[in-house]
Amino acid sequence: MSLGDAQQIAIGALQGLGASTVFVLVLFIGFCVVVGFTKLKKTAGGKASVVKSLDEMLSHKPMVYLLPTAPRGPADQLRSPELVEAAARK
Repeated sequence: MSLGDAQQIAIGALQGLGASTVFVLVLFIGFCVVVGFTKLKKTAGGKASVVKSLDEMLSHKPMVYLLPTAPRGPADQLRSPELVEAAARK
């Protein structure tokens, strides 16, 4: 194997690596663009766009959100409704 053959092999390997890297990069950017366009939906009469959750996108079911009157803040897991009811029954 001569020096010219080794150079051709090295250049071919670099070209192959570069081509495969560009191919994967184009696929990744294309995926990001497609997902970015499809995750936006119009709300409020078509005036505001909101990002859908991944679960909503996959299941095609609307998400159920907590009411504004739902309790907030830290939760005491030992005083959960199930445990309080179980303690009241004893």
